[in-house]
Amino acid sequence: MGVAVALQYVETRLLGRAWLESLVIAIVVGTGIRTVWIPGQQWSAGIKFSSKTLLEVAVVLLGANVSALMIEKAGGGLLAGIVAVVFLSIFLSYGFGRLLGLPRRMAILIACGNSICGNSAIAAVAPIIDAHSDDVAGAIAFTAILGVAVVLGLPLIALLLHMTPTGFGVLAGLTVYAVPQVLAATAPISSLSAQVGTLVKLVRVLMLGPVVLGLSALVGRARGAPDKAPNIEQQAVATRRPRMPARLGDLVPWFIVGFILMICLRSLGAIPQPLLGPLSEVSNGLTIISMAALGLGVDVRQLAKAGPRVTVVVVLSLLALGGIAWVLIQILGLNRI
Repeated sequence: MGVAVALQYVETRLLGRAWLESLVIAIVVGTGIRTVWIPGQQWSAGIKFSSKTLLEVAVVLLGANVSALMIEKAGGGLLAGIVAVVFLSIFLSYGFGRLLGLPRRMAILIACGNSICGNSAIAAVAPIIDAHSDDVAGAIAFTAILGVAVVLGLPLIALLLHMTPTGFGVLAGLTVYAVPQVLAATAPISSLSAQVGTLVKLVRVLMLGPVVLGLSALVGRARGAPDKAPNIEQQAVATRRPRMPARLGDLVPWFIVGFILMICLRSLGAIPQPLLGPLSEVSNGLTIISMAALGLGVDVRQLAKAGPRVTVVVVLSLLALGGIAWVLIQILGLNRI
């Protein structure tokens, strides 16, 4: 964190402004270190805690700066648009995968991971479709690497396209894979972008439940009519098949629940106004630490192991998702100053 903040200060003194915020610098520094040095086992627990738990806490604290009035201003059009974007993106991404010869299960994993919430969606969908462990590992590895690239690139896109804070928040919320990464991508632009982006991403994550239920119904129907007795092999497969998540917490992460709770507290006036600034600062500091740890966990050499077809499908899927999101922003007029 100290290195990233210091480099941002130097950048500001030399260039007159911070073109790369400390959040982005932290990722770049962490990734650069990971490229030349692989952290030993003794560092694993700290890196995992910093990249995951601290970032989740930062998301919860961000909820203190979001009120019910802001959600109301988003309007039903945006909420309906988010649902439409998710399903259209799944359809297009799956189509790209099948068109380029990916196995059906791999294409489904990439489509759901790209369209909903990255690793969480892949992990939730994998047992439903009996995905092979190699496919799951490959999809998750590529999502992690490309997710960092999106976090780094989106703020530059916002500047090039002269996007409003609200418009950029919607774009980030619809394209970034993980909820904490939305915070990392939008915070360099403005606090409003971070709040809008997190709200949009929250709705997108909640689509995981209906998608998992829908896939479960489709897969169950495809496995054969219920009146047909399964053979011994089918019984064995059914016995070892992982079950769907039985608890709400398996589909909705704790920090999303915490984020919603903080919104409720803010809307009810239970959070004193003088605390809002410090909570925002703490959230930003935790995010910088987490981004450095996230960079330490990224091995860019994994791209070579994913294979050219997977690479092309994931990139095309992400570009399609970004294009759909941009169309929605223009239709709703969210990028007008």
